[in-house]
Amino acid sequence: MNPSEIAKIAQIASALEVSGYPKPGNVHRTRDYDDMVFEDFVISGIVIGDTIREACSDVDIENPKLGKYILEAVAETDRWIKNNTNLGIVMMTTPIAVAAAISDDFDDIRPNIVKLMANTSVDDACDLYDAINIADAGGMGDQDEYDVASDNAKQELRDNNQTMYDVLKISAPWDMLAREMTSDMPAVFEIGYPTYHELKEEKSLNDACLLTFLTILSQVPDTLISRKYGSDEALKISMMTRDLLNLKDESDFMEKVKEFDDYLYNNKYNPGTTADLTAASIFVSNLKSNF
Repeated sequence: MNPSEIAKIAQIASALEVSGYPKPGNVHRTRDYDDMVFEDFVISGIVIGDTIREACSDVDIENPKLGKYILEAVAETDRWIKNNTNLGIVMMTTPIAVAAAISDDFDDIRPNIVKLMANTSVDDACDLYDAINIADAGGMGDQDEYDVASDNAKQELRDNNQTMYDVLKISAPWDMLAREMTSDMPAVFEIGYPTYHELKEEKSLNDACLLTFLTILSQVPDTLISRKYGSDEALKISMMTRDLLNLKDESDFMEKVKEFDDYLYNNKYNPGTTADLTAASIFVSNLKSNF
């Protein structure tokens, strides 16, 4: 697929995800937060376009430089928005986009993601650490092993020959995005994308986004919530989401969703990882539609 087209589809996916409302617990078109607002995410989705296009041009499968492009996209976002609006989306979107660029058929994308991630380098790992620090995002590597916040982190990566795949594999037990990127993205390709792809044919794009978000959250406890409040709380939110989805055919369903949004907002539960997975799912669906 043409790199420019892939970049446009990535920008569209970012815009559609943040526009989805009332997407519980996240910034959306009718809900701002104290430290970030709806327009921040719209701008973030626009400014990653050039980097995605570059990443998809003349791809070296043996050295795709995924970390380099993740860093460039986050650094470009930081020029315009001074908070972490899209690190997770960029991390998910970049390997999917590059995989699409080297795929002759939509069904090649998923195995190509696995191939590209396996070919990441130590330089990619160092670039990813720089991207995380620019975004000031905790949780990916702030553990005893290869702590992102450590002054010696990148030297430790080089000394131990740790690739981006290696460090994400270490983070996978507690970070859903790392888990997706080091497997073959099951939450995106088996839950999110097929849900959105079906729903967009019969519902509005907003409802398709909202229901995809809720479907993912109902099945995959959000690791941003679990890192802040523990796995039991994350599971509780998923179970509440499952109960909510059981009411999707009721006339007052949207009112129930708004109540759930208020509950999560007031109690500071932010399923941000689910939002990233939703954006990636919309991206994959639109790649499918345009392949």
